[in-house]
Amino acid sequence: MRRQGCDSEMNTVLEPKPMPNFVETDYIRDITSRGLTYMKAGFPVHFRGPSGTGKTTVALHLASKIGRPVVIIHGDSEYKTSDLIGSEQGYKYRRLDDNFIHSVHKYEEDMTKQWVNNRLTIAIKKGFTLVYDEFTRSRPEANNILLPILQEKMMSTSSSNEEEYYMKVHPEFRAIFTSNPEEYAGVNRTQDALRDRMVTMDLDYFDYETELMITHAKSGMSLDDAEKIVKIVRGLRESGKTEFDPTIRGSIMIAKTLNVLNARPDKTNELFKKVCQDILTSETSRVGSKTNQERVRGIVNELIDLHS
Repeated sequence: MRRQGCDSEMNTVLEPKPMPNFVETDYIRDITSRGLTYMKAGFPVHFRGPSGTGKTTVALHLASKIGRPVVIIHGDSEYKTSDLIGSEQGYKYRRLDDNFIHSVHKYEEDMTKQWVNNRLTIAIKKGFTLVYDEFTRSRPEANNILLPILQEKMMSTSSSNEEEYYMKVHPEFRAIFTSNPEEYAGVNRTQDALRDRMVTMDLDYFDYETELMITHAKSGMSLDDAEKIVKIVRGLRESGKTEFDPTIRGSIMIAKTLNVLNARPDKTNELFKKVCQDILTSETSRVGSKTNQERVRGIVNELIDLHS
């Protein structure tokens, strides 16, 4: 997707272009097909899942299939409703020169304010597709504005202009949401009324074929070498002995690093082992405990010997 338009509003809009190197396996096609069906039926789609399960990527892919321009909002705990829909702005003055006394300058102040749209308003006004990424990181009171938009297809603003106070939702407006589970730090509980107005699709980690093809596509590494890395990462995840599960990001990071080193995933290569240890202990441990990191390194070494 690329940016579209030249005015201030359209600078926030992306064209619905396919993403480069996007891998569309049966797993992805199934999710996309179901998501499109729900949206054609008039329901917003909500992708929920752990970090690293491809929620944002799948959301953008789904948005590109709809074919309408895309507006992206990233959830933020500092957001107020005005950060989503806009606010009244404006204070201007003009200078008047006296034609007879050139040293006299007069200034007139004009307190007239104009409504300035923010991204959510742009999307509902023009019928674009909204991708609200990690929407539960915004506070519930900021997201309350979504309820009448999704239910009554109407949005009220704080504009003093009666024509701009009520805004109808464009019939082609569509919304896609993503979020992490509520136990994640910084995530707010979704209002029941809002959650009931969307179809939530819980995403888990990619299947083996998808992880393999993504690692291969994103790194440019051979399929055989990518397979060795994916088996190591998936083996660590399936061990159940890590603080946090390693994700597809770990596979991609290892593969790209090996490309920089012009190295292959070979168990006789000590540098390869260290790269795996560094990246996978980093991804699976937040506490910084030496005991935990040593346990992860031990499991990684066993998996390297097994798969490479």
